[in-house]
Amino acid sequence: MAPPTASRLEANAISVAQDTLIGLADTAPTVSVSFTLVALVAATAYGAPIVLAITAIPMLVIANAYRRLNLWNANCGASFEWVGRAINPYLGFLTGWLMLAGTLFGTLTPVTALGPSVLAVFNQSANSTWPNIGIATALVLVMLIISVIGIRITARTQVVIGLLEYAILIVFAVWGLTWVLSHHAGVTPFSADWFSLRGIGGGGSLVGAFLISVFMFTGWDGTLYVNEEVKHRRENPGRAAMLSVLIAALLFILAQVGLQGVVSEKKLNANSTSILVYLGKLLSGSTGGGQALAFALALSVIAATGVGIVLSARITYGIASYRALPGMLANISARFRTPAVATVIAGLVLLALSWIYLLTTSVQNAFTYVLNNTGILYATFYCVTALAAVVYFRRRILSNWSDAVTVGLLPVASVVFLAYIAVKSVLTAPAAQNYALLGFGVAGLVLLFVARFGLRSSFFQVRRESWRPEK
Repeated sequence: MAPPTASRLEANAISVAQDTLIGLADTAPTVSVSFTLVALVAATAYGAPIVLAITAIPMLVIANAYRRLNLWNANCGASFEWVGRAINPYLGFLTGWLMLAGTLFGTLTPVTALGPSVLAVFNQSANSTWPNIGIATALVLVMLIISVIGIRITARTQVVIGLLEYAILIVFAVWGLTWVLSHHAGVTPFSADWFSLRGIGGGGSLVGAFLISVFMFTGWDGTLYVNEEVKHRRENPGRAAMLSVLIAALLFILAQVGLQGVVSEKKLNANSTSILVYLGKLLSGSTGGGQALAFALALSVIAATGVGIVLSARITYGIASYRALPGMLANISARFRTPAVATVIAGLVLLALSWIYLLTTSVQNAFTYVLNNTGILYATFYCVTALAAVVYFRRRILSNWSDAVTVGLLPVASVVFLAYIAVKSVLTAPAAQNYALLGFGVAGLVLLFVARFGLRSSFFQVRRESWRPEK
């Protein structure tokens, strides 16, 4: 059964390489490194590189599950439709809500982080409220216009931004490692314990480390939400997802190895709020190095914002195609061949959230709890999607040992790993953060009720499907 509204997005508009960069932009490597470098050192006692490498394995396995599901059914709704058709449409709708909430709220983090980065480039106060609001507003509006104009210009923008951002990050990571190996004064010496699960002196905390590491990788699934616009839409988006995980892992590991030992842990902690700018200044001996890394951070934020708007709009479009959201959100611009209404609404919601966060300090703690839950949202719908792959391909799992391992055992093991991390995160989180998580769940149930009984969506009547061997 096809969606009631036929897709009129621009087919064959972007390549697998461009799609890979879209997935990487949603992962936001430089932003992730900036936010987690110091925290990983503290949690792992400098053993972060091996933790990051291990985390990449279940992410690759789940990305492969996404790849297989996309071979079956390539559409913007992705997990919304896969879970709905393979397991249950009600669970599929809730999965779609988690995808949309995770993507939209996850984009709020980079939007509010851009102001301090830009102000640092010009040696201005990073805490000025109105300059931060002005920068965030300009960012969202510019990326919103680009997103409406078309997927081609979005993809080309991501290529330019990505190449510059990753080049700067790689140069400074290699520079930092050379600095450490040259035994400059004040460095933390390179050690084999950097590749030990317990870190230097056995002082690492694996649970805390994996919590951080898992959430760093989230976002690679963005390659699947533009699948209707990718060349070879069934094959390439899944390949791009796996490439995004691999490249992100290499960038994360290189940055952690290269930068974590440049100064002592005490100095890392003292400069944790602007660690990349601080390390850039130190390595270069001038403000130029700090400004270069601030520029890379700003590029990462810009890329993540643009992609966040595009992906939120595509997810919304995919859900609305079944009238599980208001039908106008499924409208496609005849001129630009993009879901223009959904894109504008996604951008305006993001802009409103940014203003509330930056203007109202009294609600910033509440917003922080919401933002801290985005990783849990991602982990949850990753798990559900992987299980959908197991359920859909169950006959293949029982047919031979190869599929039993790659389609059955490894995805289930990865789900157990991610579920454990998510549960531990919930158990150790403040009560207010868990109330925010509960709020996401309640909102999803309300939307489900509206879609089922108010909009009378046909999605809830879809038939369950499963893989069958060709006769």
